[in-house]
Amino acid sequence: MSINQRGFDYAKERYAALGVNVERAMEALDRIPISVHCWQGDDVLGFEGEESLSGGIAATGNYPGRARNAEELRQDIDKAFSLIPGPKKLNLHALYAETGGKKVDRDALRPEHFQTWVAWAKERDLGLDFNPSFFSHKKAEAGFTLSSADEGVRAFWIEHGKRSREIADSFVQALHKPCVNNFWMPDGYKDIPADLSAPRARMVESLDAIFAEKGLSPEVLDALESKLFGLGLESYTVGSHELMYGYALSRGKLYCLDAGHFHPLEYISDKISACLQFCPRLLLHVSRGVRWDSDHVIVLDNELERIAQEVVRGGYEQRVAIALDYFDASINRVAAWVIGVRNAKKALLKALLEPYGLLRQAELEGDYSARLALGEEFRTLPFGEVWNMYLERKSMPAANWLDEVKAYERDVLFHR
Repeated sequence: MSINQRGFDYAKERYAALGVNVERAMEALDRIPISVHCWQGDDVLGFEGEESLSGGIAATGNYPGRARNAEELRQDIDKAFSLIPGPKKLNLHALYAETGGKKVDRDALRPEHFQTWVAWAKERDLGLDFNPSFFSHKKAEAGFTLSSADEGVRAFWIEHGKRSREIADSFVQALHKPCVNNFWMPDGYKDIPADLSAPRARMVESLDAIFAEKGLSPEVLDALESKLFGLGLESYTVGSHELMYGYALSRGKLYCLDAGHFHPLEYISDKISACLQFCPRLLLHVSRGVRWDSDHVIVLDNELERIAQEVVRGGYEQRVAIALDYFDASINRVAAWVIGVRNAKKALLKALLEPYGLLRQAELEGDYSARLALGEEFRTLPFGEVWNMYLERKSMPAANWLDEVKAYERDVLFHR
């Protein structure tokens, strides 16, 4: 009997004594896909020739090996995915279009500019998610896109939004999987504005124009993402939590909660069950902000565990789409993917293994001492043994996965 098997058998017994079926938990984990962000591999630069980010975000660091084109990016994603167990999707931004060397502006993007991505996804039986890109563009330099007072600028971005929905629909038709199409606009002011209302009214009008187009598959799931502030846009964000949540709620769209887009002491785990009292579905952008929306690689910390707990405890697995959103240019980018996605999977597995019924029963009985005591005892249950067996069954390396990444770094990344 292997060391993994002995540890797993012990873990099964421990969990079974608390009423938890370990096998069912692992089966449930295999029904929860994670949407993995392509932009970790190239520091959110895309293929339009831009050399820096704008729109209130920044990727810091200059670790060697950044993907310089679509072929390199897909190669790196394949390597990362070979070390990440369970179901996955790939999340694309519009600026990752492949236009054959021709200049195609964002208001003219079409499904054909993403056909290589579709063929790649089909070969791997992956779904694709999408995001229109309202940043790092000359028509966004003034700080406004859909809320711009310039009618021409506004019309450009409205058309970009419409094309993004067409592209998302083409993904659904080709891959026969839902496509979440997420709208995040960085519009805002660096200093205190005189008029807070007019930009928001223009943004609502622009979004209504985008979503007026009918005939798309019901599996195109449009989402609206809010933000507290961005770099250079510290005093006023048009697409605030209140505006985007209100818009999503009133227009039947998904609302996107990004873990880095609120005050550092304001956690999205607390918002999931509140929003789902009213929204049919949510999109989560799981990130890790350190003092600001810094998009650090997610670690298995308390907030990540709470996010997973809220999804599982509420039975929201079918109502919540989970996507990751971080980008660290200071470390090996493939390792960043593997660390973050594995941690998201670990948090979900840990939540699925939680003896939640015992906690809930203590709470219903008003025994808050038992609730606290049991919750703390459950922290030391042998979750790691179950995770290791999950990896073994997926033919995935456990702790030594970094050796593969280092070899790939030496043989591939350092030659770029």
